[in-house]
Amino acid sequence: MPNPQAASVADAFERALGAIRARVAVSAAPCQRFAIAYSGGLDSTALLHLAHVYAKAHSVSLFAFHVHHGISPNADAWLAHCEKECERLGVHFDVRRIDMSGRGRHGVEQAARIARYAALGELCRQHGLPLLLTAHHQDDQAETVLLQLLRGSGVAGMSGMDALNTAPDLLGDAYTMIGRPLLAATRAELEMFVAQRGVAFVEDESNADLRYARNALRHAIMPSLGRYFPGFQQRLARAAEHARSAQGMLDELAGQDLARCAVGNGIDISRLRQIGTERIDNLLRHWFALHGVRMPSTAWLAEMRVQLLNAREDAQVRVTHPDCEIRRHRGVIHMVPRMTDDGMKSLQVAFRWSGEAEIRFPAYGGSLHFDAAAEGMDADWLRGQELRLRYRRGGEKLKLASDRATKSLKHHFQDLDVPAWERMRLPVVVSDGGKLLYAAGIGMNVRDVPMAGGQGVRLRWERDPS
Repeated sequence: MPNPQAASVADAFERALGAIRARVAVSAAPCQRFAIAYSGGLDSTALLHLAHVYAKAHSVSLFAFHVHHGISPNADAWLAHCEKECERLGVHFDVRRIDMSGRGRHGVEQAARIARYAALGELCRQHGLPLLLTAHHQDDQAETVLLQLLRGSGVAGMSGMDALNTAPDLLGDAYTMIGRPLLAATRAELEMFVAQRGVAFVEDESNADLRYARNALRHAIMPSLGRYFPGFQQRLARAAEHARSAQGMLDELAGQDLARCAVGNGIDISRLRQIGTERIDNLLRHWFALHGVRMPSTAWLAEMRVQLLNAREDAQVRVTHPDCEIRRHRGVIHMVPRMTDDGMKSLQVAFRWSGEAEIRFPAYGGSLHFDAAAEGMDADWLRGQELRLRYRRGGEKLKLASDRATKSLKHHFQDLDVPAWERMRLPVVVSDGGKLLYAAGIGMNVRDVPMAGGQGVRLRWERDPS
């Protein structure tokens, strides 16, 4: 006799996955192919069988992706089990083996998570799939909210997991979406669903290791909560929905504030000062998220805000972040890529010009263009030179025109109002003898360059689009 609870899980899954596919179709082509993350454990086994029934009913292609970490001595057996179960059901199966050596600095739990999602993203791209389903359920949502609360997270952290989102930092692209159609189901309901069908699944021994934060919550804390607060998982999931709604409004406000304060890709400090500390921090977090930069701690953000807003007008403010640098120039805040001075000074590329319109230099993030010009350097002379592209090292001088004074690159940059950090990232072209021929952002050095009598060549540096 069918179990009504198991039937309700299947019905809820049908509705949830239908809604997820509809949302995916809005931003991409109709979702006729999708994958599940299949570890072989109870949760993903329930997901596999629910997705298999759904795929047959709706004539869509289902893939199951397994990630072999190699951490457990049972990893090969788990892989064999998953492959055999997918073969029995007629589900497309693929596996990615990953090497966990050298990733201990993140902690085993975090390193395994990062590597697993990266592998799943690669598999989705390999098979051209826009949607990856995971088996996260209501108990997982409760664990996530509790963990974020214990870490002191803000509204964004307490929002928990959404039914559908992109995760480019995990999957490696912004196009594959992660769907969670089981968020309304409890772990107990999934256990009942699998038991009723008599489906075998594997047990990961690491799930009992209380050194991992989630396991400690799952085995030591949440059972006690359940005794004193029955159904707390559903209430925490509802609290996450409220937090998600609040975060949506905060994001909307941050977008409005950023639009008012934006100057190109930067932020105007005078406008920023008008909106108050809390809204400034909200705007900066939103700005970081838009640039794909990891969210800083509250203390780091507060220190950055103080430095940016309170430093002298002529101060060269530089706040370092693991992913970027935050700079200030003439009342505007800029986010720029990190680059070490030592690495920049040692970097150089030897090349020859053979008449190309442009030569790209990936290490420098741009291209050197060779434009025909009435007043330019002699093309035949240029073809015969051994050239090098490098960053400036200090002391270089350049003469822009015969009737202009020779100045240091520093003075040229000051005259052109080029920010200090931009000067560091603009390369120069020198001859094999060390003579400066061209400085990006300034121009050609006519003092050391033979000029053409008629048609010549002028160099132009163009940075790759960011």
